[in-house]
Amino acid sequence: MAKKKAKKPPSSSASLVWMAFTTIASLIGGGGVTGWLKPDMPVLGPGVAALGSSLGSSLGFTGSTESTAALATGPATARAAVPAERLAAAPTPAPPLASIAYAPAAAALRPVTAMPSASPPPPAGPLPAGPPAAPAQAVLSAPPTAKPSDAVLIASFNIQVFGEAKLAKPQVVDVLARVVRTFDIVAIQEVRAKSDSVIPTFVAAVNADGSRYHHVIGPRQGRTVSKEQYTFIYDTNRIEIDPTSVGSMRDPADRLHRPPMYARFRVRTSPPELGFSFWMIDTHTDPDEVPQEVDALADVFTVIRSARPDEDDVILLGDLNAGPPQFGRIKQIPGVAWAISGVTTNTRRTKTYDNLIFDRTATGEYTGRWGVVDLQNTFGLSIDKALEVSDHNPVWAAFSPWELRPPLQAATAPRDASR
Repeated sequence: MAKKKAKKPPSSSASLVWMAFTTIASLIGGGGVTGWLKPDMPVLGPGVAALGSSLGSSLGFTGSTESTAALATGPATARAAVPAERLAAAPTPAPPLASIAYAPAAAALRPVTAMPSASPPPPAGPLPAGPPAAPAQAVLSAPPTAKPSDAVLIASFNIQVFGEAKLAKPQVVDVLARVVRTFDIVAIQEVRAKSDSVIPTFVAAVNADGSRYHHVIGPRQGRTVSKEQYTFIYDTNRIEIDPTSVGSMRDPADRLHRPPMYARFRVRTSPPELGFSFWMIDTHTDPDEVPQEVDALADVFTVIRSARPDEDDVILLGDLNAGPPQFGRIKQIPGVAWAISGVTTNTRRTKTYDNLIFDRTATGEYTGRWGVVDLQNTFGLSIDKALEVSDHNPVWAAFSPWELRPPLQAATAPRDASR
């Protein structure tokens, strides 16, 4: 964990600035006003960063990403806003119904997903064309050699001090690459390196087996010389990104040591407009200021959820340095739920720090399947070897690939074909 300079609590005027910012941002909207980036377009660079920054300056956000691709632009297809009515209480998270298993390294470097059930595994390949007649409830009976076709797997992973030293250890890189290949999107925290080549080099290692992952990365954040970056790594065979949506939260009241990074994604389906689209917010709280920062994240969640009238799905994920009992004002968000509960998420198996948080009413795409990849058990590592990989285990949750309307809206309005 990065140490930081002591700072005074924000003044009342600073808090008012933050409140004004969140209000203006929610009224104006913003971030991600144009098209989707296709998987055959490489993702890196300053071009998107400049565009995101210019957009962000007028919307209350600062843009940051890496891309050398030409940007896809054009009017966004608006969708009806979700109703203001929400559930009054947060539902209790479901117990884990799935786990991640891996083939031995000698047999295959590519991980597999084990989901016990009476149903046969779905066929490998792209997601099916058209949404299923009813949500699939069964999970897989045998470890498939590809990701499930009836779900997208979203993960969070704090890779402790992910920099040049860790990248120089082949065994560690192999474990990290195998973890990433398991999921469609991985939100990574604690990239800490002077070089800008660490994540591109790592993504190249992930793609060494023929995979097609890309990444977007945020600016270096922190109040001291030891700064960190957030990054999203995603499978372009199954996921596309709105390149104009990528940015980092502005924090004029200095409530957060490392302001979160956000981006908007969509599952690649046929037809494309029916794919599940959603915001992701990648965060890593300061362990010395957990209560204050967790409360600030409640405001971040609200701002991002209000950023677009046509997007109601927000997934806040990362290393919160807190378990559900410490979620503070986050638990006051109507309909809020979280995936990870009742299990530890750090490598030493003593704390629940990492999670995925969303509005269960709006994000009906959540399937109830979630898990923690225990580095020791999964890869047969000693505690010392596991800690070389990270002091956190990856956490994940599964979502339907198809965009679903919240039940309250579905009961009062017909399905909009543009969803």
